[in-house]
Amino acid sequence: MKASITLLAERIRNYSGLLRKQPIEDVFTELVLKGQPGLTPPNYGDDAAVIPWKDGFLLFAADGIMTGLLVNEPYAAGKASVMVTVNDIYSMGGRPLAMVNVLASGDKNHRRKIVQGIRRGCEKLQVPMLGGHLHPDAAPEAPALAVAILGWAQKVLHGYTAQTGDDLILAVDLNGKVGCHSVTSWDANSGKSPQELIDRLESLPLISERNWAHAAKDVSNAGLVGTASIMMENSGKGAEIILDSIPTPSEIAFSDWLFSFQSFGFVLSVSPRHSDQVIGLFHERKINAAVIGKVTEEPKIKIIQGSDVETLFDFTKDRITGIVCQPPSAH
Repeated sequence: MKASITLLAERIRNYSGLLRKQPIEDVFTELVLKGQPGLTPPNYGDDAAVIPWKDGFLLFAADGIMTGLLVNEPYAAGKASVMVTVNDIYSMGGRPLAMVNVLASGDKNHRRKIVQGIRRGCEKLQVPMLGGHLHPDAAPEAPALAVAILGWAQKVLHGYTAQTGDDLILAVDLNGKVGCHSVTSWDANSGKSPQELIDRLESLPLISERNWAHAAKDVSNAGLVGTASIMMENSGKGAEIILDSIPTPSEIAFSDWLFSFQSFGFVLSVSPRHSDQVIGLFHERKINAAVIGKVTEEPKIKIIQGSDVETLFDFTKDRITGIVCQPPSAH
């Protein structure tokens, strides 16, 4: 068993979805920490910018689609471009308002599939695409797609405010299937109506508005454990993650499940006094949710399987994004 957990830890550390996060630190330092001051202090790893607006907050996010998915599965890439930006808004306790896109595709048939995917994503998740920009002369081997989204939140749920002693709760929809082939993914959106999809996503704003969670992140291409690790790094904390507690579908191997991009997957940092309420709300909406670990003061990520324990990251020396929330006095 020890060899198994050691090999799994090594695979997580070297997973491309995590390694591709490393350049973020230089960009964040140059553009955010050293950049032009804004209306609020810099965020530390959130997927959306937070702008005070009237009696709440505007949330402004953008995301790009990986080239391999765009080249090989353009329709799926179009749908994914909507889904990932919508998830960014909901994960922070917000509700989407509208989107725009920048599309580069020089092949008419390829471009048509992307646009059809975008349209389908908008229909499923009930968010309008209001405009954008098209580069119709891009080389066939180098298409590009990015989507920006605007949302609104009554109360913001950050991804860098986990607190020592919190429960780590994973919420995923196991009622799905293996997704597209260009990336390891789990599709829990297909076959569900727009009403069902929105009902699931509405869990996050409700949790935020009821003050039931300290932090949340949607599961990115960093995978389940990777996303939880990034949340802890951004929060300046550590965690003990119990692998046997992670809800897992029977249709996919556990070792692959840990790296699957989720169409519906969120990690939340929750005070134990609210854990039953959070899990109960997810269960009411047919979402699988469970406590998978604890937030620790020691900035180390430890994975536990049976009696075996492996230190995955030690943030006193290791980096994923290199972004760590600083106390107010450090601003």
